[in-house]
Amino acid sequence: MQIIGLCRFSYPALGGFQVEHEGVEDRSAYLYRPERMEERFRHFETIMLPSIAAQTETDFTFVIVIGDNLPEKYQERLFDLCAPIKHITIQAHAPADHRETMQKAINAARMRSDAPCLQFRHDDDDAIALTFVEEFKRAAMDCRPLLERNKFVAFDFPRGYVVRPDAQGLHAEETYHPFWGVALGCSVAPHIRKSIMNFAHGRMGRFMPSISFDKPVMYLRGHNDFNDSRQGPNVSQPKLTLLDADGEQMIRDTFNVDADHIRAVFA
Repeated sequence: MQIIGLCRFSYPALGGFQVEHEGVEDRSAYLYRPERMEERFRHFETIMLPSIAAQTETDFTFVIVIGDNLPEKYQERLFDLCAPIKHITIQAHAPADHRETMQKAINAARMRSDAPCLQFRHDDDDAIALTFVEEFKRAAMDCRPLLERNKFVAFDFPRGYVVRPDAQGLHAEETYHPFWGVALGCSVAPHIRKSIMNFAHGRMGRFMPSISFDKPVMYLRGHNDFNDSRQGPNVSQPKLTLLDADGEQMIRDTFNVDADHIRAVFA
């Protein structure tokens, strides 16, 4: 089964955001503000990319979707960061309906529509455990009869950490959060054009059989000033603690996220 991951990098979609804007121009202006883009690139470079680059299962495609109006200097920076990682492909799309564009992006990467496909979603400030793709693939193979009877089957790894990187290192809190949108995938049956991005991640269990794994920890969920999901007035704040040397080593071993690299980039 082909495995496809999808990440939106500041794509100015119509819909798909909790923060509302008047139109594409306003949304693009918000997303492409220099201070916001600098923060996104720092998280992308220190949190997301290392975990994608060092997956124990390398036979997968990771699609990064950008807007075709992303300023050239940011496009160049993104392509330079991603160039060494062979399973990353970058697609530029005009601003359009969120779900339709993400479905189009995933299907463009799908090599055979007549074969089943495994898909997972990912944000540009999150990390997955180095074994995530391997474990996702193994779980799907173990559940082959279930996959054959259903158009979609969800696979959720809800245990991980909320993290915030800064010049001191990495602040973290362990958490358990089902269907949070990270370390979450689904199988898609042959000849089905809908994708994982056609479903709100928190509601996937309402539309398909779902399998949840109680361990191990499988993600780092980025916590920062520009999280779309944290812009409301009543959003709870995690109690993050600066990791000590043992904690930093555990994160390095599990996610390939290096606190020294974080300190250097955020200094």
